[in-house]
Amino acid sequence: MTDLTIEKEDRVGRHGRYVARIQGIDAEGEITFTHRGPKTISADHTGVPDDMAGHGVARALLDFMLADARESGFRIIPICPYVRKQYARHPEWANLFTTAPGEDPY
Repeated sequence: MTDLTIEKEDRVGRHGRYVARIQGIDAEGEITFTHRGPKTISADHTGVPDDMAGHGVARALLDFMLADARESGFRIIPICPYVRKQYARHPEWANLFTTAPGEDPY
């Protein structure tokens, strides 16, 4: 079993990220986000380095972000292509997003 940890990091200003780390691997996966207004963030980019490939990191990061949205009461603008693609496959997440599944957020 992979020892995967995920945490949320709010950076200075409007930006932040959900960051994943695996014990024994000197790399980090992330979903970056921007606070866009009250109770709204945009999921801007998902990045997982090759050293972490095959461990389910991108999906674990997305699941963590969705759980945070449920718990904290915010909605997500799906700018990141990975997030948009997964959301299109899971219309049951519609209450967490600002667009309909498969809809372009622009």
